[in-house]
Amino acid sequence: MTNADPVIVERRVAVPPERVFAYFTDSAKWTTWQGTEAEIELRPGGIWRVNVTGDGFASGQVVEVVPNRRVVFTWGWEQNSPVPPGSTTVTIDLVPDGDGTTIRLTHTGLPPDQADLHRAGWDHYTARLAAVVEGRDPGPNTPGS
Repeated sequence: MTNADPVIVERRVAVPPERVFAYFTDSAKWTTWQGTEAEIELRPGGIWRVNVTGDGFASGQVVEVVPNRRVVFTWGWEQNSPVPPGSTTVTIDLVPDGDGTTIRLTHTGLPPDQADLHRAGWDHYTARLAAVVEGRDPGPNTPGS
């Protein structure tokens, strides 16, 4: 089976990279924009695990951490899924952009029939992240809404 083209989602936020970085590396901050619980061990080989919607975990391992610039982790669903745990890779780059940050999330290795679903999910969750880091109410945690 071939993989889909990378899913790339970009979103600009009006805060510096160091403020955004914490929301990708701290379990409590992660769940303010995605998920009901999270476990993140911020070191290469560390656990990366998030209960995204309250009914199932995505999990993998931390691959790379560059403070305030980049986080890379593997991703997949623990329950019966065509995307098993650790089978894909998510790269988050935080690019300084004036007085803000462009968040560039790249998800690679997805099966072609999973790309649109994951693109929609990441688009939803990066919008929630933008609201949280900018001090706004992110609204309901319901992908597709």
